[in-house]
Amino acid sequence: MGKSKKIIIHIFLWLYVLFTLYPIFFAFQNSFKTSADVISSPFSLPFTTFTLENYIKVWEVTPVFRYFLNSMYISVGASAVSMILASMTAFAIVRMRFKVASKFVTLFVGAALMIPGSFLLIPLYFLLVNLHLADTPWALLMPYITFGIPLSVFIVSAFLRSIPNELEEAGVMDGVSAFGLFIRIILPITMPALVTIFILSFLGNWNEFIMASFFLSSDKMKTLPVAMVAFRDSMQLNYGRLFASTMFSIVPVIVIYAFLQEKIIEGVTAGSIKG
Repeated sequence: MGKSKKIIIHIFLWLYVLFTLYPIFFAFQNSFKTSADVISSPFSLPFTTFTLENYIKVWEVTPVFRYFLNSMYISVGASAVSMILASMTAFAIVRMRFKVASKFVTLFVGAALMIPGSFLLIPLYFLLVNLHLADTPWALLMPYITFGIPLSVFIVSAFLRSIPNELEEAGVMDGVSAFGLFIRIILPITMPALVTIFILSFLGNWNEFIMASFFLSSDKMKTLPVAMVAFRDSMQLNYGRLFASTMFSIVPVIVIYAFLQEKIIEGVTAGSIKG
């Protein structure tokens, strides 16, 4: 690749980064201004008008911490369970070699990827109502776990296919059971892929809005994306507080992704390398 072509590619990449990150930076810097300052000078940095009042008022006036906890334990719980179930399914498909069953499960998982979640909203709602699970954490945990498994199975399966069989064969010769192989060999080796699917599932669950607004009706069960809409309606003219409330939803995701981005890239690309 020529030098000029590399420069052009880098320019487009930097422009993409700029257009992606600037809205977040815009909301962040305006969250430290009063509403009057946001209206009069929305693009200026808050050097002379810096204030934490917006965060303090949002914390005092709204139950944002409760919404944060709701989103956190539902997202983490669903991501962890789907990660475990997906890793066990992928191990069975790739390593246990049930010819008919493996093909059936692979076909079933592939078909599940093609079904949009919104297509199942009405059936899921009636199912949750009949099970008396509507407006409970399970109303989101169960769909999030279910919808998180298919893609996770494919990622872990691709990762497992890049790992030589000799490690497991040595374990079998030592008398290790299938469960022991999974716990002692497969889980440690596939950790990059597991971290990847956990973060991808977490991001999807954290930002999910449709099911959260459809299946949860009480204020105490709201997640942050649903609460953001309520904040927007109640703080229409108070832009400083609106931006501050938005930060409670954005910052945790940015922090998690910043610390684990290398693991995500490693997990996604490792399955494409035969080793």
